[in-house]
Amino acid sequence: MKDWKTQNWFGHEIEAGSHQNVDLEISESYSGRNISIPLRVIRGSKPGPTVFVTGALHGDELNGTGAIRSLLADPEWGPSCGNVLMIPVLNVLGFERHSRYLPDRRDLNRCFPGNASGSMATRMAKVIFDAVVAQCDFGIDLHTAAVRRTNYPNVRCDFKNQECLRLAMAFGAGVLLDGRGPKGSFRREATLAGCPTIVVEGGEVWKVEPSVLECMTRGIVNVLKVLEMIEGEPDVPENQVRLKHTKWVRAEHGGFMDMHVSPGSTVVKGQPLATNSSLVQEDHNRLEAPFDGIVIGMTTLPAVQPGEPVIHLGKLASPKTARRVEKQTQADDMQRTAQEHLSTNMQVTEPIDCEPSESEPVE
Repeated sequence: MKDWKTQNWFGHEIEAGSHQNVDLEISESYSGRNISIPLRVIRGSKPGPTVFVTGALHGDELNGTGAIRSLLADPEWGPSCGNVLMIPVLNVLGFERHSRYLPDRRDLNRCFPGNASGSMATRMAKVIFDAVVAQCDFGIDLHTAAVRRTNYPNVRCDFKNQECLRLAMAFGAGVLLDGRGPKGSFRREATLAGCPTIVVEGGEVWKVEPSVLECMTRGIVNVLKVLEMIEGEPDVPENQVRLKHTKWVRAEHGGFMDMHVSPGSTVVKGQPLATNSSLVQEDHNRLEAPFDGIVIGMTTLPAVQPGEPVIHLGKLASPKTARRVEKQTQADDMQRTAQEHLSTNMQVTEPIDCEPSESEPVE
């Protein structure tokens, strides 16, 4: 462990109980100028864990950036023990272009732990991994859905890793998804390197959505409370649903979609999810739930072609479980508000009478 009283972070001597804004140099521009990530190091007065919180690993996913900035707006906010590295934008090159990707079209979130002699993306990943992940004990990585989609707030982690599961449950999003993450992803490689890391998904790209921001800020504080870095009890839902299987329900035909559910809705097998038809309301085709589940993501673009993803469902055990999850959602103010707010981003209608199509088989 580093000496606690004074520690060197990114070339700056920072005293215990203080905070400082610093820059992490990650690459160089075409003109040879340094490219840096701005961040804040917040140090508690007593020893404890070191946690990183990152936003905009995909440069267009800004809800996490908004959540981190919201906490940083209070200069008195911070842990009583341990260190927190608050990084509003990890992918600054994508952020500058309002893009998910780096200028060379590579996905930074598939390039970890990086390579010091590889592509620009893997070199950046190597710097970030060595400077941040290798110095931390835990991590929280904040994301949104990809372009033209939205996500109901959820936490993703490897359920087999008990430390990751502890962080995920402490975050308190209400919905947990099991998975290690894709190969080369930040959270997967960080966890493999001994820094248990969770991913939080919520909302859309290019936005800071108040209900998602509130969920993320509450979750960050909750995790720090469970790690005993901040005093107090975490504010988490009484029950949280754990999902091991999910499926994208895809369009069978091209057309214009009428949605019958919204993010966070619980559904039972056979329930209408969406109906698409021609622009003059002919040739109706209905998509139905292939199983009992909860809507964890969906398209925000009503025009579809065959095979395009429409509704992302998390599989629940039974209709009884679906009813219980709906009751749990309504009992938690934050989840209920997120569900209500996200539903206003799309038109949700009652299904009309039409011949239903066969649901896709479960993958």
